[in-house]
Amino acid sequence: MEDRLQLTLSSFGFKYGPPPDATHLWDVRFLPNPYWVEEMRDLTGLDPRVAAYVLDSPAGSEFLRLATPLLTFLVEQNRGAGRLAMWLAIGCTGGQHRSVAVVERLGRGLAALPVDLVVLHRDCSRAGGG
Repeated sequence: MEDRLQLTLSSFGFKYGPPPDATHLWDVRFLPNPYWVEEMRDLTGLDPRVAAYVLDSPAGSEFLRLATPLLTFLVEQNRGAGRLAMWLAIGCTGGQHRSVAVVERLGRGLAALPVDLVVLHRDCSRAGGG
């Protein structure tokens, strides 16, 4: 039986600091920010409208097109090196909108990989995202 890589995908807000134990960190503050859209400010990246706003934008679509094969490559390389855990922390300003949407979408795209996936949203429920 082969050892499965435990892959943790987590969202966080840079204004609260990055997770200190993450092995990889991606900054998605370049994506469109739903915080500045009144109807979306109090929602999170778990809401389909927020996810669409972020991920269906030109930058969001291109980011996902490039990030998905990169993440697959990183998982394969970590497994090949005998590592049993990998933690990718994805951050935006408040950890409520963009990073949450990205983590959710990337997580769904990993279903075919031999990993034990853990998805965390550290700052998603904090007030005043941004």
